[in-house]
Amino acid sequence: MSKLDSKIPAGPLKDKWKHHKDHMNLVAPNNRDKIDIIVVGTGLAGGSAAATLAEQGYNVKAFCYQDSPRRAHSIAAQGGINAAKNYQGDGDSTYRLFYDTIKGGDYRAREANVYRLAEVSANIIDQCVSQGVPFGRDYGGQLDNRSFGGVQVKRTFYAKGQTGQQLLLGAYSAMSRQIGKGRIKMYNRHEMLDLVIVDGKARGIIARNLVTGEIERHSAHAVVIASGGYGNVYFLSTNAMGSNVSAAWKIHKKGAYFANPCYVQIHPTCIPVHGTQQSKLTLMSESLRNSGRIWVPKKIEDSVAIREGKLRPENIKEEDRDYYLERRYPAFGNLVPRDVASRAAKERCDAGYGIENNDTKEGVYLDFSTEIMKKGREAAIEKHIHNPTDQQLYDLGKKWVEEKYGNLFVMYEKITADDPYKTPMKIYPAVHYTMGGIWVDYNLQSTIPGCFVIGEANFSDHGANRLGASALMQGLADGYFVLPYTIADYLSADIRTGAIPTNTGAFEEAEKGIKEKIDFFLNNKGTHSVDHFHKQLGNIMWNKVGMGRTPEGLREAIKEIEEVRNDFWKNVKVPGEGEGMNTELEKAFRVADFLELGQLMAIDALHRNESCGGHFREDHSTPDGEAERDDVNYKYVGAWEYQGADINNEILHKEDLIYENIEVKTRSYK
Repeated sequence: MSKLDSKIPAGPLKDKWKHHKDHMNLVAPNNRDKIDIIVVGTGLAGGSAAATLAEQGYNVKAFCYQDSPRRAHSIAAQGGINAAKNYQGDGDSTYRLFYDTIKGGDYRAREANVYRLAEVSANIIDQCVSQGVPFGRDYGGQLDNRSFGGVQVKRTFYAKGQTGQQLLLGAYSAMSRQIGKGRIKMYNRHEMLDLVIVDGKARGIIARNLVTGEIERHSAHAVVIASGGYGNVYFLSTNAMGSNVSAAWKIHKKGAYFANPCYVQIHPTCIPVHGTQQSKLTLMSESLRNSGRIWVPKKIEDSVAIREGKLRPENIKEEDRDYYLERRYPAFGNLVPRDVASRAAKERCDAGYGIENNDTKEGVYLDFSTEIMKKGREAAIEKHIHNPTDQQLYDLGKKWVEEKYGNLFVMYEKITADDPYKTPMKIYPAVHYTMGGIWVDYNLQSTIPGCFVIGEANFSDHGANRLGASALMQGLADGYFVLPYTIADYLSADIRTGAIPTNTGAFEEAEKGIKEKIDFFLNNKGTHSVDHFHKQLGNIMWNKVGMGRTPEGLREAIKEIEEVRNDFWKNVKVPGEGEGMNTELEKAFRVADFLELGQLMAIDALHRNESCGGHFREDHSTPDGEAERDDVNYKYVGAWEYQGADINNEILHKEDLIYENIEVKTRSYK
């Protein structure tokens, strides 16, 4: 019998969440100030949770390693946030959003959680509008929507190319109000280094003040982890340089199961790698796929000429361009889901049609010329311009594109020195989002009582592939509309507990372990920097646990990562002191965790003998290169239990996925 109890409520799918809320225990308003809650991470999930819990009257301690919650990586989200409001009148509904999310995740997500996400999505937009988030609006003043990959309706609300930033500022303003009232105690430049468990319950954390170096004990009646995803295990990713897995990995080592670690999203619309010394990749918003067409030359000699600088892409005739997504997936075209678009780009580049002059010759074009001329013709008709010239059409179309995507085009030109209005953007897939994460039940509680996990740090809502614009939706749904209910049910038993003391054996032992590790890092007589090992890990991960995976490559990766990990503990050199700011020491802790996680990711990918979503096993593919699932043997969540320093010994637990409201079938976007 499985140790995993998902606690999914009984009853019809559309009634589960309402019925569950109606029968949960509550904490009365006059008792909430007796309860302390720690929130680790203050991006969209953590910030919205901290603000909402404090507004309800709980005492909240919020921690972020940045100098301000406004610096959370949520700020980097560009394209939009999904919600089933059907403003466009094009057939959207709660069920449609639920179905698209399950299908987009390749039928590897939990049905009840996904329906709840779709159900509360409309509330998120109302909440954010009331906070003053400047969503885009149409000519009549109504909130506008655009399309994203994997759907055939317009449900994505946006604020130009700055949606994450604007939503984060909304959550931050709500937090700031509660900080001003003293209900949130904000700990900027603090990093959680361990979870403290007392009598089987999460009761606090050990944190390091990143400015002074001081090791601090913080207690609470519950701990909420909202620390984001683990994409930086690949070294090169679209994530902020500081994004890490440490908070999630620390609770994993204390008993929280880690679910589906091999499910990693490769985003198809990233600026290609330009050199071996690069440390960060830049994402171009998926919203651009609304207006851009993706192509490579039909003739391989044209691709070679472009790479050699002998041919410009704008000089290639229309009939000599291969719009391969439109060719392969006519029903969705350039708006297929991210995993499908990424694999298609890799296939073209592997076949020799890549257009970027980098080490691997990997890159494709995202071209806006068709959209510019189309919108130019529409504008000319509106303005009663008869027989417009091509230049007039171009100028009118360019103005429309500038209004829609201008800041994204400016960003691209600053990075590449190419004008994307005239020369097509160069893009290629890159690591972006992680669908795997800490296993949580329907209440968002991990296998450690009192330890809740929200946003990208948990596994719950996206299955094997996340649809674009659903990350912001999940983070805010968890923080504003789900966790505040479910955590109250847990905390209702703690109103007489009183403050949790920090001078106990559990806190002392956890602090002692952290100090010993700091002493080790600072005194180890190694010869290589932390980044040296991180780059080695990233190279293995991308080549063998990346877009295409094979049993042989995964076995090699498991062995090679273990070798790098052993070398790390022998030869890492961390300069500086423990007192005061030491960014190399911060990185050492994080990379130590990435090395363990990377090995588990490869183990998880090896055990799952199927292809699904972002997990593509080359030995499990259809003749035309599509993912081939095995629903008989692998329709489950794989949750791993920590068993000590040897990651090979982790124990797999399975949560069967039961679909009662949709038909499980092979995904098709053709």
